[in-house]
Amino acid sequence: MNTHITIASVTQRIQNRSAALREAYLAELEQMASRQLGTDRMGCANIAHAVAAWPTQDKFKIVSEKAPNIAIVTAYNDMLSAHAPYQSYPDRIKATARRLGANAVVAGGVPAMCDGVTQGTAGMELSLFSRDAIAMSTAIGLSHDVFDAALMLGVCDKIVPGLLIGALQFGHLPTLFVPAGPMGSGLSNGDKAKVREQYAQGKVGRAELLQAESAAYHGVGTCTFYGTANSNQMLLEAMGLHVPGAAFVPPVGDLRDQLTEHAVKMVLEMTRKPSELNLSKARAPIGKVVDERCIVNAMVALLATGGSTNHLIHWVAVARSAGILIDWNDFSDLSDVVPLLCRVYPNGSADVNQFQAAGGPSLVIKELLANGLMHEDVLTASPQGIAAFGQRPILAEDQLSWQDVQHGVDESVIRPAKNAFSHSGGLKLLQGDLGRAVIKTSAVPTENHIIEAPARVFNSQEELLAAFAAKTLEADCLKHGGVVCVVRWQGPRANGMPELHKLTPPLAVLQNQGYRVALVTDGRMSGASGKVPAAIHISPEAAMGGPLALVQDGDLIRLDATTGELLVLNCPDFSQRNLASLPNALVLANNQGMGRPLFSALRRNCTTAEEGACTW
Repeated sequence: MNTHITIASVTQRIQNRSAALREAYLAELEQMASRQLGTDRMGCANIAHAVAAWPTQDKFKIVSEKAPNIAIVTAYNDMLSAHAPYQSYPDRIKATARRLGANAVVAGGVPAMCDGVTQGTAGMELSLFSRDAIAMSTAIGLSHDVFDAALMLGVCDKIVPGLLIGALQFGHLPTLFVPAGPMGSGLSNGDKAKVREQYAQGKVGRAELLQAESAAYHGVGTCTFYGTANSNQMLLEAMGLHVPGAAFVPPVGDLRDQLTEHAVKMVLEMTRKPSELNLSKARAPIGKVVDERCIVNAMVALLATGGSTNHLIHWVAVARSAGILIDWNDFSDLSDVVPLLCRVYPNGSADVNQFQAAGGPSLVIKELLANGLMHEDVLTASPQGIAAFGQRPILAEDQLSWQDVQHGVDESVIRPAKNAFSHSGGLKLLQGDLGRAVIKTSAVPTENHIIEAPARVFNSQEELLAAFAAKTLEADCLKHGGVVCVVRWQGPRANGMPELHKLTPPLAVLQNQGYRVALVTDGRMSGASGKVPAAIHISPEAAMGGPLALVQDGDLIRLDATTGELLVLNCPDFSQRNLASLPNALVLANNQGMGRPLFSALRRNCTTAEEGACTW
């Protein structure tokens, strides 16, 4: 199938834009790959320190027999449901490596925080930059430089992008990601959202809310909505960085164990020379796998599944770490031609287990390839290339194999391109008086794609919640028929860009009452953001002197997701206003307590959201 003309042209544009940076990256990769093995290259004292704690047979295997040595970088902690399953993975990986004549060691651990735990609290102000802390932690683990390959154990929001950014700094190593899978289905996401809205209205109490939340989040594995964590897994499949089809297999069971062991086998095969394998160029170290075509495939997969808006920040940073420059114009142009193939909460009622049962990532990738919407001529971890990721794994008589997937299991969840839920991918670039922003339209009803209403300006999410509780927001809506809530000083420089998902229930309450409601902010929304239209990630942010700092209560704001406009109407002197200063109380609050002072240098030096909020 020929590649769609827009997919091809956007890819070419990215290649042209990135040419110098990518060339320098690949030159560094080749230099690293051409060196001797670490045990031949390093001094004797260095080697002795590296293997001091290993069993004698493992020391001999690596130093004398020159067997491959696999680095394990793990995000395990038993605090978080998504990463708790990783506790047993290193031992299984080590045993499998020994059986295959190799060695594996835990090279390092990385922090893993949960936005679900910290949502709406001061801890969320560490969340975005935890990604770069994870990238640095990954690099520290791999810096011992005695490894021939790497396995990355991580799943959730900032963890996968951080691991990927760190791994790409060691792009000469064959690298695979080893997922852990989602928890079983509990209280439906729709029912959970209803209880949240009832709580916001005071119709149920804290006990009822806690009961509902606990019924939704109840075991090991990732949350079952299609937020940032599960979008990560979809994108890794589309990039060829998993064992094919491994993303959404449950965390406990024989199939998951076999997939983990197969990851060891695959990464070891990638350490051998092509002449020894008699394979095509389908396998390569991660720095070559993640090229411009691979990045575009990930972007397409995000759009086709209605994935998390957080990746309009994270994948910009991932691409940059491989010497590739992408921007929101690229996402927007791809969104215009990539159909929405999936309805998974918050874009539908299904959870990720239902998504997997309907065909999951395998069916999505197969459909995209069949319609020329993904690059087929890409490097992957599989000798069959990206086509292998259009099949799903099965276990029969203890034998792991892959089978084809077909449409028709549940077309309320996954549809073929010819009958897509939407002809566009559900993300829109907004531009105008307030800068550049993005909006996720796939979950927003069509009748709410255009909102025009007076602004109500807030300097924190707490101010908005207080206004809702005091019913002054409802009074604004009653007076004007709607409101555009402007929440500023929420960008990377101001306070680390916390997610503002806690604002969804009260705004949804107003919307359900028939008012025209929208959110405009330089902050983020969760991957679970839903039906309330939200212009997010506004760049430049208020703390960088962006025009969001000029907005005043009563300014008429127009958010138009059909034309891609974000305007201040009937205000000819808007750009001439004096720039509002960041309230001193906020400056003080954002630099005290909860570890925030340790992140102050990252906030000061980060790029804009559209540039990936990178701190390096």
